[in-house]
Amino acid sequence: MDHPGNRARVVIYLIVLGLSGYAARTVSSQGVAVPQRRVRAQPKARIDRPLPKVNFEDVAARAGLKGFNTSGVEKEKNYILETTGSGVALIDYNNDGLPDVFFVNATTLEGFPAGKEPTNRLYRNNGDGSFTDVTASANLTRSGWGQGVCAGDYDNDGNTDLYVTYYGRNVLYRNTGRGVFEDVTQKAGLAQTSIRWGTGCSFVDYDRDGYVDLFVANYADFEIGKAPAKGSSDFCKWKNIPVMCGPRGLPAGTNLLYHNQGNGTFADASRKSGVASPTGHYAFTSLVLDYDNDGWPDIYVACDSTPNILYHNERNGTFADVGLLSGTAVNEDGQEQAGMGIAAADYDGDGYLDIVKTNFCDDTSTLYRNNRDGSFTDATYQARLGTNVQFLGWGTGFFDFDNDGWKDIFIVNGHVYPEVEGHGFDCSYKQPKLLYWNLRNGTFHDISGSAGPGIVERRNSRGAAVGDLDNDGSLEVVVNNMNDAPSVLKNSGERGNWIILQMLGRQSNRSGIGARVTLVAENRKQLDEVRSGGSYISQNDLRLHFGIGSGVSVERIEVAWPSGRKEAFLDLKANQVVVLEEGKGQGIARPAPSRKGGAGAGPAQSNYLQTLISR
Repeated sequence: MDHPGNRARVVIYLIVLGLSGYAARTVSSQGVAVPQRRVRAQPKARIDRPLPKVNFEDVAARAGLKGFNTSGVEKEKNYILETTGSGVALIDYNNDGLPDVFFVNATTLEGFPAGKEPTNRLYRNNGDGSFTDVTASANLTRSGWGQGVCAGDYDNDGNTDLYVTYYGRNVLYRNTGRGVFEDVTQKAGLAQTSIRWGTGCSFVDYDRDGYVDLFVANYADFEIGKAPAKGSSDFCKWKNIPVMCGPRGLPAGTNLLYHNQGNGTFADASRKSGVASPTGHYAFTSLVLDYDNDGWPDIYVACDSTPNILYHNERNGTFADVGLLSGTAVNEDGQEQAGMGIAAADYDGDGYLDIVKTNFCDDTSTLYRNNRDGSFTDATYQARLGTNVQFLGWGTGFFDFDNDGWKDIFIVNGHVYPEVEGHGFDCSYKQPKLLYWNLRNGTFHDISGSAGPGIVERRNSRGAAVGDLDNDGSLEVVVNNMNDAPSVLKNSGERGNWIILQMLGRQSNRSGIGARVTLVAENRKQLDEVRSGGSYISQNDLRLHFGIGSGVSVERIEVAWPSGRKEAFLDLKANQVVVLEEGKGQGIARPAPSRKGGAGAGPAQSNYLQTLISR
């Protein structure tokens, strides 16, 4: 990791930070006067093919996904806790081959009558475009200040489990495989002795022993009874308007790492591993990726108003924060930002994972391009992603919406201050979403305005998760909107061929989390990894989706499993969902439904998967 280029880079950053007093008084929710990152000169779009025909519509109500999110009172946010919203997860909890939807919910400070409290929601995918609320029967009716969620099979029993973070006490839900979840927090050794503000989380097999461990980000040590009043200090004003206070002025939280003992319990390894060492960070979302291609999972954390953290896996049970050294702690101006959501993908096809991060308004999102030497370059403007500064970004993801084999970027937005309305600011409270089309040359093109009503509609969005809900090869985006009903964005536009891969670990963890997949089709390679967490405190479908354009087959799929095993799967037909089982060296395919819908696909997939995981 100690490359000469890295050392030069960190010296430059330290000089910049020194000149600014590391004040980096950036655009964030810190509530003080800040320099603004304005639109700069960017390359002209070089578009060598027709613009895609894309039409995202919100089909949530039609699908029966109507659960309302409660995060404080909508029009008055007196405390920062009321502004962060909640995440969403796509998990196949009943192993029928169709992603189900889990929404995290929060509450209000005023409280609710007994039995009327808002709760998290689990919706079962019926396979015909509709969903059924199974929250009560699944034993997931907990209420409280729910924040984030991540998924993984921590006990390797073939059933995907859930970890939900709270302002309060986090919960580990074990999936029993019978349609019911069991709160095993105490039994698993994860019970907290004090109140924490948990945000992002990720299951990650950091020591590659075949069991997923658990990383938990913590935002701030916050006590409502001791919180300063709106407008009471410089930290409680934004553009001279009194607003809720924070995060600056609040004690920062401490990140945690729990080691899976392999017997259903976890041990706190936070200090031993070095994860607890970086202090003073308001941590939001965690993302697991092997950024340096050394075969070991690293952890990147988006932090609000403070430098981001990049935990490099030292391969000996410990991590080192190389955020500043790698160039991912701050932007190219040496300024910390208000990091909210993060995603990773190889957007330029060079075989290394890059990172996109969402930030506050009066700022751009940040694209960190991997330099392939352990360092990153802020390529936001070079990639033409600096065109929008009026939005406050949250959930984000790389996804190939047109199946051309190149990862595009979506971002969901929404402000934290209701007070922005009526003052003539560029920032509004409810905001549209953003969709950037990958031009295949290292740059993107903003097509948000022509991407359909689901993109341009203004909502106050937070968590977002990507997955193919009906297995037709076209990805949907599920959004948890704050103080509102959710959105399910479905694209009815034109798209190419595709393949979806579900990883099934044997020596590795059963979820295949950390598996690194290289796909060869149409004379080029694509790269992705199975990961837990990401976006904004949310969970995408654990399956991997690849667009292959006009290709009718995949020549080769190479899998590097967390166990260290590497194997190839050859000559797979396009337009199907394939299970890749560790040690088999061949894909086990099942046909996908027609593009008109997924009705009737569920039972056969259910029998197949349940038989497979029980072996």
